[in-house]
Amino acid sequence: MVKNEMTAQNLRSAFGGESQAYQRYKVWAKKAEKDGFPNIALLFDAIAYAEEIHAGNHFEAHGNVDGGFLVASGAEFGLASTAKNLEGAIAGENFEIEQMYPTYHLVASDQDESDAVKSFYYSLEAEKIHSKLFSEAKEAAEEGKDYDLEYVSICEKCGHTVKDRTPDQCPICGVKKDRFKEFHK
Repeated sequence: MVKNEMTAQNLRSAFGGESQAYQRYKVWAKKAEKDGFPNIALLFDAIAYAEEIHAGNHFEAHGNVDGGFLVASGAEFGLASTAKNLEGAIAGENFEIEQMYPTYHLVASDQDESDAVKSFYYSLEAEKIHSKLFSEAKEAAEEGKDYDLEYVSICEKCGHTVKDRTPDQCPICGVKKDRFKEFHK
């Protein structure tokens, strides 16, 4: 149950941003496929699922607050080459890592909003990995190559993202291996 309006607003903003990231990554996955980068398309699709998990966590942490709200959230726009789309993905992830989630987490902590604290923490930790993976994929795309990737595993509870393996236990939220969804070619 959210007790503070500032944390509620931050949860709504994060929900909006993650929802937009989900949709944007689905669009960019189709473009990567068309551009001849099936592994980058797979990466976009897998990370889109992680963003969907983040949005759901924020929505659930919002809990008892209902009604219609204008939701302000930042979003990268544009449909270009796969390398340029990856640049947009990296910019969005880095904004969340460097500015949005640290601030939202701090406010939620100060306001003793434990569900929001957890939701923001889960997202922040996953976004760090997303930025790294997108950066590696961008480097490959700029060289005209597809990203070296077998599969991606996403934790269904927190969105933790792992390339080419599935851990026995999530290092972020602690769930077991059977709670990971694998995305294969």
